[in-house]
Amino acid sequence: MEEGKVDQHVLAEDISSKIKFEFMDHFLVKLLDPVMVDKQITTPVSNEKPTSDENGVEAVNYDSVKTETKTVESSFRKGIVLKLPASFYSDENVRNKIKIGDTVLFPESCGKNFDLLKDSRLVRYYDIIAIEL
Repeated sequence: MEEGKVDQHVLAEDISSKIKFEFMDHFLVKLLDPVMVDKQITTPVSNEKPTSDENGVEAVNYDSVKTETKTVESSFRKGIVLKLPASFYSDENVRNKIKIGDTVLFPESCGKNFDLLKDSRLVRYYDIIAIEL
């Protein structure tokens, strides 16, 4: 480990011990900064002036497109697991043992904001799509 850095597992365990809640079906996840990705955005471009048809409706012909690359937020979020659900401890069939301090990846639209802890979210097991190695 780099000098001056704290192991996130140790830090997460310390924070977890101070949270006086036990969650039934959700992981408590501290959100990390949004993941930024480069995405190509395509927009139609017209070089013509609007023309009228036989009904008097003006329309513009969009024959060409302009493509530009923009950096946008990903539709996935990363977070650090702070609390495990109570049901997770008793389920012997769980293949991937997620531990406190693990960094997980889940869709941005999943989970519920947990406003009792700043920048945290309650996420279900089946919404977690990956564990960072």
